Amino acid sequence: MATLPNPLPRLTSLGLELPAGRLVDETTEGPWHEPLLWLAEEQATPGAWARLGGAAPRVGLLPVLLDVGGGQGGPEGWELMPGESSYPGDHDADEVLAELWDEDPPEDEDWPGLAPSPVPAADPDERAAEVADSLTEGRPWFKEPRLALVPARRSADIPVAVGWSGPVNYEEDVARLCAVLRSWEDRFGIRVVALGFDHLAVSVAAPPADLAEAEAVAAEHYAFCPYTVLVDTGDTLTSYAQTLLGERVWHFWWD
Repeated sequence: MATLPNPLPRLTSLGLELPAGRLVDETTEGPWHEPLLWLAEEQATPGAWARLGGAAPRVGLLPVLLDVGGGQGGPEGWELMPGESSYPGDHDADEVLAELWDEDPPEDEDWPGLAPSPVPAADPDERAAEVADSLTEGRPWFKEPRLALVPARRSADIPVAVGWSGPVNYEEDVARLCAVLRSWEDRFGIRVVALGFDHLAVSVAAPPADLAEAEAVAAEHYAFCPYTVLVDTGDTLTSYAQTLLGERVWHFWWD
């Protein structure tokens, strides 16, 4: 995967006002040849994202909240595999989603194609900061958030940059899902704001505004992560789509 020079080894000289934290390089193959991320020692609080979100990207680092409150603990226990992924730019989002959809199409429907881009309701980076602040208050699926910095070109690439393996039982190459996240960045103004061992949350600056738009997005979500769409017997793409209207956060988890 093509990458920019990793600024983490020079972190102390970059002029960022960081709280106490540590560099993480643990992978399934042992220590990686360079740090994968910086992780704060203390739980994130409102405003932490905004304080770093402006300065860190200028030196090649992007913020993300990591949930260390699950059974696997922090990222050292997440089975990171940075050497096992391809490059997101080598994949087409429509083709990736169509292939995943065809593996188990709901009601044998044909892949409907990518959803159109709604009108943005907010600046993507401002929306990301708002959502990050809300997540620091905790959610049932996000128990103990810590702020992290990742060397990545764009927010959509954060999972592949750290070798995240959360969806491995559904999709072995996380770069293919990052290609979809790149497309969502372009069409919906998403930012990857949170990662756990097997779940991911993105902020959404351009959520669907009517049911037709939401149903088109719901189809993409089903292909991307069916576990979060048709959870219970009786669920439909339409019932899930109704939950997406104006929604600022999309959350996904893999079995």
